Amino acid sequence: MSIYDKYEAVIGLECHIQLLTRTKMYSSDIAEYGGMPNTHVSVVTLGHPGTLPVVNERAIEFAVRLGIAVNANIREENQFARKNYFYADLPKGYQITQDKTPICTGGYITAKLKDGSEKQVNLTRIHMEEDAGKSLHDIDPFETLVDLNRAGTPLLEIVTEPDLRTGEEAYAYLTEVRKLVRYLDICDGNMEEGSLRCDANISVMLKGSKVFGKKVEVKNMNSFRNVQRAIDFEIKRQIDIIEGGGTIAGETRSYDAVNDKTFALRSKESANDYRYFPEPDLQPVFVTQDYIAKVKSTLPTLPNDLFKTYTATYKLSEYDAHQIIESKEVAAYYNELLKHTSNYKSAANWLIGPIRSYLNDRALAFHDFKLAPAKVAEIIALIDSGKVSNSAAVQSVFPEIIDNPSKTAEQIATEMDLIQNSNSGDLQNLVNEALSKFPEKISEYKNGKVGLLGMFVGEAMKLSKGKADPKVLNQLVKETLEK
Repeated sequence: MSIYDKYEAVIGLECHIQLLTRTKMYSSDIAEYGGMPNTHVSVVTLGHPGTLPVVNERAIEFAVRLGIAVNANIREENQFARKNYFYADLPKGYQITQDKTPICTGGYITAKLKDGSEKQVNLTRIHMEEDAGKSLHDIDPFETLVDLNRAGTPLLEIVTEPDLRTGEEAYAYLTEVRKLVRYLDICDGNMEEGSLRCDANISVMLKGSKVFGKKVEVKNMNSFRNVQRAIDFEIKRQIDIIEGGGTIAGETRSYDAVNDKTFALRSKESANDYRYFPEPDLQPVFVTQDYIAKVKSTLPTLPNDLFKTYTATYKLSEYDAHQIIESKEVAAYYNELLKHTSNYKSAANWLIGPIRSYLNDRALAFHDFKLAPAKVAEIIALIDSGKVSNSAAVQSVFPEIIDNPSKTAEQIATEMDLIQNSNSGDLQNLVNEALSKFPEKISEYKNGKVGLLGMFVGEAMKLSKGKADPKVLNQLVKETLEK
């Protein structure tokens, strides 16, 4: 047994999600990614004397949306606090956040692991706060520059219980968080742009122990994969130290993705004392049960509910269902497609197969796909009726209807001479002609060499110039050979 098998990790995650509000958390400044540096700021964001913050009502709504979605308890009386610390990109010298009264407590998010199992990750709290600005270290070779456009942007911080045990579980959890916030339309989930950020608290202990080890916080991970890699590295690093007779230092570390390792930033002992105290310029915000009910009535169907519908009602495989619900846009398209066809499996196949391939080949996002779901349903109906083969539909009808959406799928198939012949009388003549070419092979077939069936069908299909209905043709060849 490896030394690493003696231990288990204890992991908790803190996720900051940047909200898709038009304005900032406590001011009317525009909250959007990009823009010339230091242009989305005002005296309120900068905390100038005589200015007063005002809570963004939309941010409250988004917090309630998330709370409902994760089955959390939503607090009625919400107070704000000042978290005091100095940093160059924190213009006020403090951050307005929530301390002892987070808007949501409890709740959980269910993550799906690679082996098909599920992991319920319990949540400690979700609270509202404002973002800091951004320090830029790679523009000037001698100076650190500060862009305050992001300062004051609304955030929700989601803090988990220490329920995770591996980097893989953390990756799966973050995937579910991103999917959920996108379905709720509260965050775009782009980790690369910083709208979804994650810090990991990691410790290790002997398996079976009830006492957690010394916790280390790892920051600055810019992708889900890097979160997983950083956790995996940190688990091994801590075990190596313990096995070597050392002790774990309680510290904050950063992750170096190029060299795949963590490195120390500062010790916890020297961490800031934030001196929280109630924000004197903001009154408490009250969230009533009526308000929660109103917000709940606006929620979309969430991924887990869609998954149950797709697998239980529509009889899709778990794989197909996961592929569709991964993106809210794809799921919405699929739901619209089912208004025009009851062939649930074929509809899923078209989304996962030809449509995805079409977009991938052209490096397009799903929102760039402009063909109406009703048009895809027309193609499915053509195949189901036996008028067009699946391969002809994919290779010929589909690309043509994208370029000419005003035409029907049947019009296109007719113009391209793709309509299959299902007339038994016509096809029987072709079958007879095909079989007459291989009298000795017919004897072999009748003596048990049934693999020759494909050759006979292929020859008949050739004679039809590819326009015979394969199902009808196959049946006729079988019946003729067995006479």
